[in-house]
Amino acid sequence: MLRPKIPTMPTPTGLVSPPTVIEPTTVVQHHPAPVPARAAQVPSRPTVQLTPGAVLALVGGGTAVVLVVGAVLVSMLLAVAVTGASVAVCAVVIRSLISSQHRR
Repeated sequence: MLRPKIPTMPTPTGLVSPPTVIEPTTVVQHHPAPVPARAAQVPSRPTVQLTPGAVLALVGGGTAVVLVVGAVLVSMLLAVAVTGASVAVCAVVIRSLISSQHRR
């Protein structure tokens, strides 16, 4: 039936560099010096501590964002639905006008 075509290797174009020779190197093992233990680690940046008021503000802000985005999406959907309905009504009216013109 269908047999796949095997691509042939085209001749190289442009400059072809000869293969580079890699010479083996010796591996030298050295033992690292032990790291002295630190007394106390200091945090590199301050930590954020949320108070109950801050948590309440974050929840309220998140809720507001969700409500606003939802309202925008619903209004866009409503705009598309109204546009579609008006186009459908226009199509019916134009079809009616054209068909009534042919009857005369």
